[in-house]
Amino acid sequence: MNNDSNTMWHRWMSPRLLLLYTVVVSSGVLQWYGANQWLSFQREQITSGAWWLLLSGNAVHLGWSHWSMNIAGLLVISTLVGFHFNAWQWLLIGLVSGLGVGAGLYQWMPELSWYVGLSGVLHGLLLAGCWPELRTQWGYGLVLLGIVGGKLAWEQLAGPLPGSEAVAGGNVIVDAHFYGGIAGGAAGAALMWWPRSHSYSPAISPSVTGPSAMGPSATGDKTPG
Repeated sequence: MNNDSNTMWHRWMSPRLLLLYTVVVSSGVLQWYGANQWLSFQREQITSGAWWLLLSGNAVHLGWSHWSMNIAGLLVISTLVGFHFNAWQWLLIGLVSGLGVGAGLYQWMPELSWYVGLSGVLHGLLLAGCWPELRTQWGYGLVLLGIVGGKLAWEQLAGPLPGSEAVAGGNVIVDAHFYGGIAGGAAGAALMWWPRSHSYSPAISPSVTGPSAMGPSATGDKTPG
């Protein structure tokens, strides 16, 4: 294998891209087998002790259109900000975002009995990526933060974006975006500003690495109650 081939191999098999591949493939397998029947956020079961459903509900979807929209969002976010953290950091941010979604919905939306979807986590990933972007390219980071923040504010004041429910095939739970965004944004800030020598990896140019770690499904995640 020559040097160019070696470089290409390492680029496309980097830990961040391997994490991305794993998320895409595993979520597709879960969708294929209809895992939303047993892994969705289900309030009654959570109350009875199935606490893992707080997290697993983020990994399953209503249908293939819902899955496709969220995976497309994941790829977009990976391209925009995926190079700012390493694979382990993105995994941590994703888990914190997912727990933020599940715990937030359980605690503050008692009327919600059932929920699925990744989009709350995606908002967390994107907001986490905004902080290092503000440091490296503050103008672009400020625009990106303004777009995400503006979207979240719109959804809290006016509800889902026009057309998002039709595309997703179900009700969009905008509070999932809010809780996921807050949790993921806080995790990203903590990773970047904690002892930097241990937690924050300097950004790598996206033109060198290509897409990296993760990724707005503009849609929330739905769930008829």
